[in-house]
Amino acid sequence: MSRHAPIPALLCTVIMLSAPSARAEEEVEKKRPALELELGGYADLQFAFYNHGENQNREGGAQRDARMTFDTTRLVLELEAALPEYGLEAEVEVEFEHGGTGAAMELENEEFGEFEQEVEKGGEVLIEELYLKKKFGDRFSLALGRFYVAVGTLSEYYRPTDYLGTLRSEAETLLIPNTWDEMGLQAQAKLSGLKLTAQVVNGLDSTGFSSQRWVAQGHQRRFELVRATDLAAVLRADVTRFEGLVFGASGYYGDTTRNRPKPDLVKACEEADEREVAPCGHVSAPLLILDAHLSLDRGPWRAKALALWGYLQNADDISARNARLSNLLNVPRTPVAEHALAVWAELGFDIAPYLALGEDHRLEPYVRFDYADALLDPRTELFDNPRFARSIYTLGAAYTLAGLAFAKLDFSHRRLGDTSSFRPENTVRLSTGFSY
Repeated sequence: MSRHAPIPALLCTVIMLSAPSARAEEEVEKKRPALELELGGYADLQFAFYNHGENQNREGGAQRDARMTFDTTRLVLELEAALPEYGLEAEVEVEFEHGGTGAAMELENEEFGEFEQEVEKGGEVLIEELYLKKKFGDRFSLALGRFYVAVGTLSEYYRPTDYLGTLRSEAETLLIPNTWDEMGLQAQAKLSGLKLTAQVVNGLDSTGFSSQRWVAQGHQRRFELVRATDLAAVLRADVTRFEGLVFGASGYYGDTTRNRPKPDLVKACEEADEREVAPCGHVSAPLLILDAHLSLDRGPWRAKALALWGYLQNADDISARNARLSNLLNVPRTPVAEHALAVWAELGFDIAPYLALGEDHRLEPYVRFDYADALLDPRTELFDNPRFARSIYTLGAAYTLAGLAFAKLDFSHRRLGDTSSFRPENTVRLSTGFSY
C-alpha cells in the first residue's frame, strides 16, 4: 500500500485547515468599528478700494488717498472623523491666512532675555481646531483639545456664508480675538430648546492689550507654547426652541497676568526671596466679558446681532508695565482701558424668488451697523481718545449659489469719534469664495 495519501484527500485536509483561518479573518473584519470621515472647508478672496491712507493715528485721521488691495484672506480645511459605535468624534481645522507660512518667536534667556523672531513669509498657517469629543447619548458631550471659545457670534457663525458682510463683524474682531480658539476642556448639554456650553481654557496674555484693540491681541500665538498658568472659565446659553431663531448670552472670566512671557507684573515687597519668581505674589488682572447675541435665518430674512461689554481689572498696572516692554516683542505698548463695548447688527432679505431665480439661489441686499469703543469710560489719567470709538455703516448685497459658492459687494462708511475732528473713511469691497 502506498505511504502517500491520495491527492483529493490532501486537498480536503488543506481546505479544512484553512477554512477556520478565513472565517476568523472575516469575523475580525466584522468586529472593527465603522469609521466615518467627512471633509469640509471654505475659502475667501477679498478685493478692496479705499479712499483713505492706512495710518489712522495721524492728527485729523488718515490722509486722503485712492488705493486698492487684493488678498487671499483665508483658506480653511476641515476633517471630521467619528466612531459612532463608541460615541467618539475628532475634528481638525487648519487655516491658511493671506497665503503665507507665518513666524515663530522664542524667548532667548541666554541672550539677556531678549525675544527672537524669524519671519519666513507673510501670513499664517494656524490649527484653529484640534479636539477629541466623547458623546454621552444625544444630549451630552465632552471635548478635549483646541476649540473655539464660546463668546460672541463668531464661535458659531464664522464661515463666509454664515454672515452677510464681506468681512466678519469689525466691532467684534476689534475688541476680542477673531475666531477665538484656545486649548482646554469643553462640556455641552442639549436640553429641551436650550444648548448649554461650559469651557475651561488657557487665559490671554496681557502684553498684547492696547488702546486701539483692547484685549484682541492678547491671543497667544506669538510663542511655540501656550501659557496656561492663568486659566479662564466660559459659560454660554443659547435658546434654540424657535425655528430659525437662536438667541442667548455668554460670559468669560479669567486672569491674564501669569500668562505673560516674563514674570514682570509682580508685587514689590521688602526682603524678597530671590529664589522665588514672585515672592510677594503677582498683580492680579482678571478679565470679564459678557455678551448677548441673536441669529435669525427664517424664510427670506437673515439677521445677526451682538452686544458685548468687557471689564479689565488693574488695567493701569498692565499699561505701566507694557510701556516698558521690549521692541522685539512686537506689541503696541499703548495704554489699555478698563472697559470696552462692541455692538453690531446686520439684516438681509432674499429677493431671489421675486427675480424668478431657482431655489438654489439667494440674493440678499443687506445693511449692517458696527460700533466699537476700546476706551469706554476711561480712568482719569487715561486720555479718552475719540479715534478709538468707531462707527461703521455698511450697505451691500450677498449672492449664494446652492450654499456653496458666494459673491458679496458692499460699501462701508467709517467714522472715528466725530467727523468734525477726523476724516470719515469709505471702503468698497468685493468678496468671493466657497464653503462646503
